[in-house]
Amino acid sequence: MSVSTRTDDPGLVLDDTLRAALSRRARPPRAGALSTSITFGWRALLKIKHVPEQLFDVTMFPIMFTLMFTYLFGGEIAGSPREYLQYLLPGLLVQTVLWITMYTGMGLQIDREKGIFDRVRTLPVWRPSAIVGALIGDAARYTIASVVTLGLGFALGYRTSGGGVLGVLASVALLLVFAFGLTWVWTTFGMIMRTQNAVMYSAMMVLFPLTFTSNIFIDPETLPAWLETVAHHNPVSRLSTASRGFMEGDWMAGDVVWVLALTAVIVAVFAPLTMRLYTRRG
Repeated sequence: MSVSTRTDDPGLVLDDTLRAALSRRARPPRAGALSTSITFGWRALLKIKHVPEQLFDVTMFPIMFTLMFTYLFGGEIAGSPREYLQYLLPGLLVQTVLWITMYTGMGLQIDREKGIFDRVRTLPVWRPSAIVGALIGDAARYTIASVVTLGLGFALGYRTSGGGVLGVLASVALLLVFAFGLTWVWTTFGMIMRTQNAVMYSAMMVLFPLTFTSNIFIDPETLPAWLETVAHHNPVSRLSTASRGFMEGDWMAGDVVWVLALTAVIVAVFAPLTMRLYTRRG
C-alpha cells in the first residue's frame, strides 16, 4: 500500500517559502555596549543637525553671559572689565556648562513621552545605551560651549597667568567630567517629571542658588560670614576654584580630588536610580 504526500498543503508551502527567504549565512554578532552607546550618541548629534536651533544654548548663551557680566559688573567690582575678566572667565565657563546640562534631562523626557524608549526596549541592545549615548552626544555640546566661552574670553583680553594651553585643557576636561556626572541627576528628573518644562524648572531651582552663591562672580570673603561659609562649602565653588587653579598654574590637588570624588558619588547614586526608573517606566 503506497502513501501519497500532498504537496499542495498550504502549511508545507508556507514553510518552504519561509526557509527560502531566510538567510543561510551566519548570524552577525550582537552589538556590544560601546557600539550601541556610540550609535545613540550619533543619534543625539543628528538631532542637532536636523534642528540646529538646539545649538542656541551652547552658542548664544555663553556670548550673552560673558559680555553681560564682564561689562555690566567689571568696572564696579574690579575697576575695569578687562581686570574683572581675569577672575570671571574660569568661573563663567563652569556656570555656562553646568546650566546646559539640564537639557539632557529635558531631551530624555521628550523621548519617554513620545514612546522612543518603548521602541528601544524591543531591540537586542545593551539597555542603558540609549541614556549613555545621549550623554555622549551632549558631551559634544558641552565642548562647543566651552570653546565659545574661552574664544570670546581670549578675544576680550583674558590671559592665563601660568597654566597655558595645558591648564586650559585640564580645566575643560575636569569640567566635562563633572558635567557628565551632574547630567545623571537631570536624567533622573527626566524619568520622574511629566513635562520638559517641569524638568527645566526643577533643574533651575537647583542650579540657580548653587551658581550665584559660589565664587564664580565674586570673592566669598566679601560676603557676610554665614554666606561666606555657604560659598566655601558650595560644590560649584570647589569646581570653579579647581578650574581657576588649572588656568592660573597654581592648582591644588585637593580641589581636583574633591571634584572627582563628588562626581563619582553622584554617578554611583543617580545612574542606578535613572536606570531603575528607565526599566520600570520608560
